[in-house]
Amino acid sequence: MFSGLELTLFLLGAAVLGVVAFRMMHLPPMLGYLVVGIVIGPHGLGFADDNETTHALAEFGVVFLMFSIGLEFSLPKLSAMRHIVFGLGVAQVLATIAVAMVFGWSAAYILPQLNEISWPAAFALGGALAMSSTAIVSKLLTERLELETEHGRRILGILLFQDLALVPLLIIVPALAKNSGNLVVTLAWASIKALVVLALLLFFGQKLMRSWFQIVVKRRSQELFMLNLLMITLGAAWITEKAGLSLALGAFIAGMLISETEYKHQVEEDIKSFRDVLLGLFFITIGMLLNVHLVLEHWWLVLLLLVGPVLLKFVLIAGLAKLFGSTTGVALRTGLALAQAGEFGFVLLNQAGGLQLMDPLLIQVILASMVLSMLAAPFILAKSDAIVMKLSANEWMLQSLALTQLATRTMSSQKHVIIAGFGRSGQSLAKLLEEEGIPYHALEMDPDLVHDTREAGANVSYGDAARRESLVAAGIHRAAALVVTYASTPSALKVLHHANELAPTLPVIVRSHDDADLDKLLEAGATEVVPEALEGSLMLASHALVMLGVPLRRVVHRVQSARDERYTSLRGYFHGASDVPEDNDNLNVRLQSVALNEGASAIGKTLYQVALEQFDTEVTMLRRGKLRVEFMPDTVLQTGDIVVLRGTGENILRAEKRLLKK
Repeated sequence: MFSGLELTLFLLGAAVLGVVAFRMMHLPPMLGYLVVGIVIGPHGLGFADDNETTHALAEFGVVFLMFSIGLEFSLPKLSAMRHIVFGLGVAQVLATIAVAMVFGWSAAYILPQLNEISWPAAFALGGALAMSSTAIVSKLLTERLELETEHGRRILGILLFQDLALVPLLIIVPALAKNSGNLVVTLAWASIKALVVLALLLFFGQKLMRSWFQIVVKRRSQELFMLNLLMITLGAAWITEKAGLSLALGAFIAGMLISETEYKHQVEEDIKSFRDVLLGLFFITIGMLLNVHLVLEHWWLVLLLLVGPVLLKFVLIAGLAKLFGSTTGVALRTGLALAQAGEFGFVLLNQAGGLQLMDPLLIQVILASMVLSMLAAPFILAKSDAIVMKLSANEWMLQSLALTQLATRTMSSQKHVIIAGFGRSGQSLAKLLEEEGIPYHALEMDPDLVHDTREAGANVSYGDAARRESLVAAGIHRAAALVVTYASTPSALKVLHHANELAPTLPVIVRSHDDADLDKLLEAGATEVVPEALEGSLMLASHALVMLGVPLRRVVHRVQSARDERYTSLRGYFHGASDVPEDNDNLNVRLQSVALNEGASAIGKTLYQVALEQFDTEVTMLRRGKLRVEFMPDTVLQTGDIVVLRGTGENILRAEKRLLKK
């Protein structure tokens, strides 16, 4: 039996191996976590038990997930989405519960090996099946850049109400299990407590949050900022738990309150690592629930309970979305994205099991089918476009019509600029192009933005620049240039791939956050890459130089030289304690000073002899005492020299060992 620490270490080690394997196969990491849980769980190899320690880790993962969701849903945004959240979301949950209750009774009648399902048990089962996976769907929508699309907003609105609906469901199911005569009084008292707690958190929390964060931020301590963030998240979760509500709801409200402050983006960066790690452990615990032997023994029943509810939810959600005014394509995409089971469904099912509302065999079979549906979800979403095209001739016609309209608008354009993304950067570029009399046409995925900007006279169409058909319709063969104005490397790489196939000689300019992906984008075919961080540094330096009296011509020359050399002289910087590490930070270019103290192996050797080039690391500066030394390959290194290296973190470490190894 593992101790708490040993179990945590074992789960982390297994998670690393699983995610590495699935990343190598270009599959979502969450599938790796689920498979790891299945393999090492009590029903697999038996290395890890489904105990209180794993449940505690999983619960923290859900807490930080809901906190992150709260950051994305500010009160104004929630108010703006109220028709989706409290209209389509309410209809989906209630309709799914009602249909699932009928489905549960029918299954118990048809399958004699299952005991009769009582109506409280059927209600709990319906609530569990009504949930979809916020973690899987929101992550996949983010990766596919579909959060702001029409179907993306409907999906997130329904998911949000499902998360909110968990609270009353967790109150109602135990009340139904007691089967007492004062059910109405119990529910009314629980509702009053919930309303009081939520009102206190939202009213006083909103007033206190910004001023409290200002006090903390003025201390200029990253450690204090992080401690404060954890205190607020877990504190809000504790308050709601003490009020008889869920931990997740408190964390969600804390995220919503912080989203109203100017510290939202910093909080998102700080919480990301906690959320992803703990959420990964949550998925491992979900995988541990799957009893492989039971699945094999009752495979036909598991298959029935997998296919039946998934198809049922797909048809039901797509029909409701259509009823609420969505187009066929949007309705089908919404149904496909939400057809799988959700993490909160396991919470409800475990509660029903603890209250002994259902037969243990039924619970195990449903758990197995829910886990399998979550495993299938990424593949369903990946093929959603193809599925929608096959199911709906109307969608095919609409897509064709949209491309035809786009092609019609650009048919007369010659030597125009295609702008991928029409946010702030895209609109600024369009304004400058108009002033110079250069034609352009923009592609944007946000339908509301397309409508508003077209009303104002902009040449913009709804379309995804990462799709080959959209680029062809936009007249890429006749275009003078293509500009990707949003800083998303995965999407930009897709655009570059299609652009290189369709118009290999077309200049393509790509925006990026910094120089981390500069080489990757250039290798993919970008003519120019504009890193925001480096361009911001150049502009700041140029203004400072002009104000200090440096001639404007010389300043312009320096800026242009930096651009001509692809920012080589500016790439890499000395990292400080306040620099927030990014994903794959070890692969980013940085600077580091290495002091050659007495005994260093490089002393007495030339730069040519130490051969740092083999580590893809270059020497940018050599200081000897207080003097900066002009160095050449035959420069001999001396005791006390300071060698400034530029390269990735891993390569710099290897080069440093070469210089210092005794």
